[in-house]
Amino acid sequence: MMGSSVEFACLLLVVSTLGKNHLVSGGCSGKCCQSRDLSCLTTDWRMDRVYGTCYCDKGCVRTKDCCFDYFKECPAQDCAVSDWSFWSGCAKPCQPSIRVRVRHVEQQPSNSGEPCPSLEQHAGCREYRDHQGNHCGLNSGPAFITSMEFGKGRPKHDSYGNPLDPGFCVEFTLESRTPHCTVQNRPHTHWMRYITEGFKVCVACEPPAMRNNSGSCQGDGQESDKEALLHWQAVGNPQCRGTWKKIQKTQRCNCPPQHSFVFI
Repeated sequence: MMGSSVEFACLLLVVSTLGKNHLVSGGCSGKCCQSRDLSCLTTDWRMDRVYGTCYCDKGCVRTKDCCFDYFKECPAQDCAVSDWSFWSGCAKPCQPSIRVRVRHVEQQPSNSGEPCPSLEQHAGCREYRDHQGNHCGLNSGPAFITSMEFGKGRPKHDSYGNPLDPGFCVEFTLESRTPHCTVQNRPHTHWMRYITEGFKVCVACEPPAMRNNSGSCQGDGQESDKEALLHWQAVGNPQCRGTWKKIQKTQRCNCPPQHSFVFI
């Protein structure tokens, strides 16, 4: 009887020791893989408390054959990026152009974490002084327009802190547009999708697009007849353009946000 007790105690010691060895020597430490990878395996305790082949890839969560320490050793790390830089200047002065801002990766994704987003962003713009610092002046070309979001970033005061002229709004009926307004799928051209034929649109004329000496913006139609067919072009995609007819000039724009734009 004494001998049987000793043998049973030794057997428990061996099992216990084996169990400790399994927990210490195996697991997912240093073995984590992205996506489903059948070669990403080892031999250890699984989460369902079965000892044998277990996996350290993302797919093991769905197939329920992960090693016991998968969530500890293989947490998903999403990509982390910095804040956006300031916008660059426009590529070309005195005409519709493109500006750029960038950000950089601060942490690469791992273990099937979220991938990194775009690191560069473009937007339409227009500068009103040439390289010598002279005002560009108004041209007789089409009205150049962009999203109302661009207008929100415009300064409301001059360099001395004095409030700038709040400007005015012009309402138009959109007569035509080219198909190119909906073709491009870039962040800085999404607003162009809402330029829809037959709808009324509101376009704000504000400094610096509004010249102090003229009180007008290029292409705002102030000197045109009400039934005149006027031309416009979207900044950021020169192939997105069309025609409209002026309805009236108002103090403030009252169109829905998706149908509100600014002269540029």
